[in-house]
Amino acid sequence: MRKRYLIEVVQNDQLIVFCPPSLLQEDGPKRIAFGSNSMAVEFLPHPDRKDRIVISRAIQKELQFPEFKLPLHVFLDNQTLYIGPLVGIFTAGFTMLPDQLIGERTQFFSKLLSVNKNVGALAFVFGKQHIDWEQGTIDGYFFHDGDWEQREVPFPNVIYDRLPNRRSEGTPKLVKVKKRLQKEYLIPWYNPGFFNKLDIYERLLQDHSVDKYLPETHPFTSFSLIERMLSKYGHVYIKPKNGSLGFGIHQIIFDKNTNDYYCRYQDDEGANRLQKFHSLEKLFERVFAKQSLEKMVVQQGIHLVRNEQRPVDFRVHTNKDETGSWHVSALAAKIAGPGSPTTHKRSGGEIKTISEIFPAEEAGMFEEKLSNAALSLSHALDRNVEGIIGEIGFDLGIDRNGDVWLFEANSKPGRSIFSHPELKEFDLLTRELSLAFAVFLTEQSLLHPEELYQ
Repeated sequence: MRKRYLIEVVQNDQLIVFCPPSLLQEDGPKRIAFGSNSMAVEFLPHPDRKDRIVISRAIQKELQFPEFKLPLHVFLDNQTLYIGPLVGIFTAGFTMLPDQLIGERTQFFSKLLSVNKNVGALAFVFGKQHIDWEQGTIDGYFFHDGDWEQREVPFPNVIYDRLPNRRSEGTPKLVKVKKRLQKEYLIPWYNPGFFNKLDIYERLLQDHSVDKYLPETHPFTSFSLIERMLSKYGHVYIKPKNGSLGFGIHQIIFDKNTNDYYCRYQDDEGANRLQKFHSLEKLFERVFAKQSLEKMVVQQGIHLVRNEQRPVDFRVHTNKDETGSWHVSALAAKIAGPGSPTTHKRSGGEIKTISEIFPAEEAGMFEEKLSNAALSLSHALDRNVEGIIGEIGFDLGIDRNGDVWLFEANSKPGRSIFSHPELKEFDLLTRELSLAFAVFLTEQSLLHPEELYQ
């Protein structure tokens, strides 16, 4: 178990650090570090307290250490005592409004940073405009005692990617910042990038430990492909390769008794629509006239378990913890809204706990199957996707035979399930774990850098 210590600042200019005797072994520390800053100091045993490290005002100023009175982790390597970790959360969309610092996501970030004390990490939010490359510092935003405070700090030990969308992720200036911090400063960067549905499917298909969870999925190439899949499965889903939040998803159903085609989708005004067509060509001509079909995938339809005649799928969050191990951190059922092709809340979907909609024995069985699948898929994505992954949100289904299917994996999962009162504790757990993983990454980057990118 890693030890945490309160970092106390005293009003003197001595370059002396008082710390617990247990940290002063033979060949003990000669330097102290915070983020990318470090300095030579003298270490002496603390005469009274074993739960804190005491630094002078001069050391605090040199290290650019914000005094928030939080217990932080320490890492000892190569005669340097590292305190932290200092975690930079990289994002975009900052405003000039003090109470809406990061627009609509301000509340999310304030809640995320509020777990600093629980985790023993010092996290802040920043964008490209807050970096001073010449000084090697960042004017970051901390959330402390219910308020945002801007402090100048050194470059962090690790960076957590929270860019809001694919557009910002592909912005050349932001891509350049990310490359520079990773390549020139060797800062571990976790949860990079949004997943592409087809790319993820094709990578997982090569991993035989999880291919049983994958519904047949193809890039859109022709009507004959859809005809074949409709004949085999009865219905299919057409989805954008890079979609999110259920936008642009269409369900196509074939009635073999009448040879009619039905399309269920949400229109531009947000209304759920169901239209009937006598041919697939007419359906596409009418519904997909403004769509770029080369950006779509076609996915096998699954006959899902139901609740009160409405299809049910499941959101399962997984996170790595402070030891780098995967855990299921949240699990919820999502019930489709009337006439909706998806279970998303904005389409009339409802969020429930599994125990609310299934009998105890069935709920327990479903929970076990979904958890096992999510953990297997998390390990498989770790093996097959570049970059350091720390959290994933899975959309999983269970069919009438009790088999689990993967619909989507999200590298930056939405948090709508946490609006359910019984899932509040899991909201906290997922936030704690997303920063606790930074503790692991910091330790790896200092003590075992060769293992970090294996």
